[in-house]
Amino acid sequence: MNTNTQPKSVAALTLGAIGVVYGDIGTSPLYTVKEIFGSATGIALTQANIIGAISAIFWLLMMVVTLKYVILVLRADNRGEGGVMALLALAVSTASNAPKRKKILLALGVFGAALFYGDSILTPAISVLSATEGLELIAPSFKPLILPMSIAILIALFAFQQFGTATVGKLFGPIVIVWFVTLGAIGLTHVLDNPSILQALNPLHAFNFLVDRGAGVFLAVGAVVLAITGAEALYADMGHFGKPAIRIAWSCIVLPGLALNYLGQGALLLTMPEAVTNPFYLSFPQELLIPAVILATLATIIASQATISGAYSITQQAIQLGFLPRMQIRHTSASESGQIYIPAINWLLLAAVLTTTIAFQNSSAIAAAYGIAVTGTMLITTILTFFVLRHSWQYPLWLALGATSVFVLLDTMLLASCSVKFFKGGWFPIALGISLVIIMWTWKQGREILLQHIHDNDPKLEDFVSMVMHERKARIERTAVFLCANADTVPQALMHNLKHNQVLHKTNLILTVAFADIPIIEKEQRITMQEIGAGFWKVKLHYGFMETPHIPKALEDCKIENVKIDPFSTSYFVSRETIISGHGGKMAKWRDDLFALMSRNAGSVVSYFNIPSNSVIELGTRVHI
Repeated sequence: MNTNTQPKSVAALTLGAIGVVYGDIGTSPLYTVKEIFGSATGIALTQANIIGAISAIFWLLMMVVTLKYVILVLRADNRGEGGVMALLALAVSTASNAPKRKKILLALGVFGAALFYGDSILTPAISVLSATEGLELIAPSFKPLILPMSIAILIALFAFQQFGTATVGKLFGPIVIVWFVTLGAIGLTHVLDNPSILQALNPLHAFNFLVDRGAGVFLAVGAVVLAITGAEALYADMGHFGKPAIRIAWSCIVLPGLALNYLGQGALLLTMPEAVTNPFYLSFPQELLIPAVILATLATIIASQATISGAYSITQQAIQLGFLPRMQIRHTSASESGQIYIPAINWLLLAAVLTTTIAFQNSSAIAAAYGIAVTGTMLITTILTFFVLRHSWQYPLWLALGATSVFVLLDTMLLASCSVKFFKGGWFPIALGISLVIIMWTWKQGREILLQHIHDNDPKLEDFVSMVMHERKARIERTAVFLCANADTVPQALMHNLKHNQVLHKTNLILTVAFADIPIIEKEQRITMQEIGAGFWKVKLHYGFMETPHIPKALEDCKIENVKIDPFSTSYFVSRETIISGHGGKMAKWRDDLFALMSRNAGSVVSYFNIPSNSVIELGTRVHI
């Protein structure tokens, strides 16, 4: 029976991967060739330049997407999960004895995640704008409709996210298959009309094209790099669909469609140079222009999905690794644990995307800002991959360097080329990335300071239990679970309960939850317990960074003699800290204030740990940092 269901599963995941993962890179033909020969680059429209530019696009797809991501980086999965945060967890897992290296890797990973958020904001804006700009070719009078129509499409896209990646993939998959078949078919017709464009398959034409640019090579590469936007998303979305589906989709559908279309656009320009104003849409016959605009608009809506889904995965990983406060996470699939929806991130992204769309107005303006976010994340991914190969997988130094050094050089050149546009919009993802790094690092450092403060000031648990053994405190025949971050000290909630209610429960579980740097923890390794005495137990629950913790369900497997943990009679005590910032702390006053603000707005620990709200007693405490 498994032999029948497995192919169906891979086929369904491949369909979803085409619809979600490859939407972004699949819509790059809409604007890439146009930007290469735009006024900003100053590249003359000669036969040699056309063939050279298309050759550069083709071999960049082969080098970066096929060789780097599909073959190499997809192997660096963290138990099935991908993305820069999963890769970061894998890279630092062997750096416990090298604190300096660990700190550098953490900084790189956090900045890579921040840049990916920038990509998640810019991708929907440039994709939808580039598609709706086709309206102007149908009739110039439609130009005023481009911006409002783009805004309406973006709002609808983000509103649809709550139905889940699987639903989105099933709905979008067939549309994107039609899109790639159309790309390949329309490209093939122009290649057959002018087969001389096939010279572009020779990499020497790409090399000569770049060398002939001289000092202008950075402008040229900065435009060519638009062809590979979305490559990082296929790695970030690996947990949604898995490696086999992503590789099959690329090899069988996506790469052939893209290659044929870029070759077709080049053949069109060789035959009709005036089509340079919009070589994608002008490659269609006039009678097919309206259907082409409709299909492209649908495809660009889908294009945004890759980075949106990736942003959810990155956020969940960042929360579990301690870089962001708790947020509500909804699982949208019973079979694929990686398919999630995070409402807070969804609506924050929508607000940022709409602001970007209104501020930049058109796809050409966004293109200047786009490349830095994409190539910056790519470079960080390659660097982290080296450390995984060398230290996690124990590859010899020569092999780890050989597998990644070429990509480091290539990514560095791509990033440097995109940085030329810094003052024309490239500053935007950098400013956004720095802001997000400050937020993430402030939260992580603030939590460390808070836990240290609790550890230093609260009484030790063993001393407290020894005192309880010699005192006759009133006991009630129930079980209490005290959630805390440090199991070695007395939880604040326990201290407050004893102080105000003058009572102890017969059984007291001092519960901590730990997140490992692997995606999933086996059920057998979920619980560790230690009896302290006087009815007190230390209980530790272990989860992976891609799991959603469910404390009552986990405690069902907690075996304590003569104790039954009944979900209806067990009381959960939670301490909620109110952060009071002040001068002279370990962080600057403004960072203390930022941490206090995030702490106040963090998601409820009750809903995050799936604890029944009618079984919770929440006690507040004020903490000065």
